[in-house]
Amino acid sequence: MSDVTTKPRIKVRSKAERPRLHKVIQVNDDHTPREFVVTVLKAEYRMSQTAHQRGTCDVAVYARDVAETKAMRATEAGRSKGYPLTFTTEPEE
Repeated sequence: MSDVTTKPRIKVRSKAERPRLHKVIQVNDDHTPREFVVTVLKAEYRMSQTAHQRGTCDVAVYARDVAETKAMRATEAGRSKGYPLTFTTEPEE
C-alpha cells in the first residue's frame, strides 16, 4: 500500500464576459423634417420610420463601438444638411 495521495484534476474554465451592448437613441427636435429623419433611419439603421413624436426614441442596439459609429454618422448626416438631428448612445440595462 502506498502513502501517496493523488488529487483529482480540476479544470478551471474562465467564462469570457460578453461586451455590454449600447443602444442608439434619436433625440427629437422641432426643426428636422420627418422625411429627412426617415431617410437617415433607412440609410444608417435600415428602418422605415420613427415611432415617436416627442422626446427620444431607441433606434437600435449594438456593441459599443458600432453604436457610437452609427450615432456619429447619423448625427453628421443631419449636420451636413443644417439640421440639429442628434443621435446618442448609452449602455443597455
